[in-house]
Amino acid sequence: MKISELITEDLIVLSLESTTKPDVISELVHVLYKNEIIADEAYLVSEVMKRENHSSTGIGFGIAIPHVKSSVVAKPTLVFGKSSIGIDYESMDDEKAYIFFLIAVPESGVDLHLRALATLSRKLVDDEFRDALFNAKSKVEIMSLLSSIKGD
Repeated sequence: MKISELITEDLIVLSLESTTKPDVISELVHVLYKNEIIADEAYLVSEVMKRENHSSTGIGFGIAIPHVKSSVVAKPTLVFGKSSIGIDYESMDDEKAYIFFLIAVPESGVDLHLRALATLSRKLVDDEFRDALFNAKSKVEIMSLLSSIKGD
């Protein structure tokens, strides 16, 4: 599975408006709803928040990867968002998060969200790759970077 198969330019938000963790989750989920990938926006927000209340998906290095498996998701999808101000996301390193990847898969998606999470996480430990994401100015640049990630 390639990360680039889960995302299109319509699923990239270069300038998130949110300033809180619940708001950024709502904003990312809204992108799924707007693109007709989910059937129930409020339900999916509650599912992602339930997961976050159990354990934060802020992995550190300025990155958070919320993920969810739900019956309201039509197809495996990745939403990318970037915040210029950073958001307190209760990350492992207690630093703000600036880059967000929301992974949403159908209930029948077996372990696809975990495979996507592992694939992304392996690449995000690379300082050069993270810096390139932080500095990307266009959706085309983001897509190019994500296309460089080799799946398992």
